Amino acid sequence: MIIEIDQKSGFCFGVVNAIGKAEAALETEEMLYSLGHIVHNELEEKRLQKLGLKTISHEEFFKLSACKVLIRAHGEPPSTYEYARQNNITLIDATCPVVLKLQQRVRKAAEMMEKENGQVVIFGHQGHAEVTGLSGQTDHSALIIEHPEDIKRIDPSRPVIVFSQTTKSVDDFRKLSKNIQEQSQTGRVETHDTVCRQVSNRVPHLQKFAIRFDLVVFVGGRQSSNARVLFDVCKEQNIRSYFVSSPEDLQPEWFSGIESVGICGATSTPHWLMEKVSDKIKQF
Repeated sequence: MIIEIDQKSGFCFGVVNAIGKAEAALETEEMLYSLGHIVHNELEEKRLQKLGLKTISHEEFFKLSACKVLIRAHGEPPSTYEYARQNNITLIDATCPVVLKLQQRVRKAAEMMEKENGQVVIFGHQGHAEVTGLSGQTDHSALIIEHPEDIKRIDPSRPVIVFSQTTKSVDDFRKLSKNIQEQSQTGRVETHDTVCRQVSNRVPHLQKFAIRFDLVVFVGGRQSSNARVLFDVCKEQNIRSYFVSSPEDLQPEWFSGIESVGICGATSTPHWLMEKVSDKIKQF
C-alpha cells in the first residue's frame, strides 16, 4: 500500500508562531495561561499541557492578576489588553500578523463610518474568537454576517465597508459582497477581501490531492471549523474520505483492497499527528 502525507497540510504560520512563543515561554516558566484554545487540536493541546500550558476562558481571565497570559493567533479585542494593563498581567501576544493587520483596518474603517453614519460589516462566524477580536475594534458596533439572509440587517440607505474573517471561503465572500452591492441604495459599498490566502489556497490544492488516491484520511480536531471545511473539500472529490482526530479513530476495514492512501489535515493539524496516523495504517 502506498501512503503519502500531504506536505502542504498542517499548521499555518499563525499557529506555528503561537505554539513557538508558548514553548519558548515555558522554557523559563513552570506554567503559562492561554486565553482560549491555542489550537483546535486536542492531542496537540495535551502535548502543550504537559509542558505547562493551561487553557482558560475569558471569564477566568477577567479574574486574574499578576501573571503571564498568551494571546493566541486569533487575536483579542482592546478590552482584553486594557484589563491586562490594569491588573499587572504580562501578555505574550501571538496574534497572527494577518489578523493584526486586519484588526487595524477594521478599526480605521469604524472611525470613518462613524463620521459618515455608515456601517462596518464582518463576514464571519458569530462568537468565533477572531470575529470577536475584530468586532472589538469597532466597540462591537460591527454587523456580523454569517448567512446570506443576514444581509437584511444591513441598512441599504447607509454606506457600508465589508471585511471577512481570514478563514472564510473566498467564493462565499464574493457572493456576499455582490449581494450587498446590489441591495445598496447609495452605491457606497466598499468591500475588502481579507481571506488569508495561506488558508484559502489549500482548497484547490486539496481538490487535486484527494483525487490522486483510492482513499483519503483527513486528520483534524473536532472543534476546528477549518478542519470541517477542508474535509468537505476532500469528500467532494473523493467519496472514500474519512475524518479522524487520532490514530485510534482508524478502522481496518476501510483499507481492504486499497492500494493508495493520501493523508492530509487542517491548519490546526500537527505534522507529527499525521505521521502517527500513517504509522498506524501501515500496521493494518
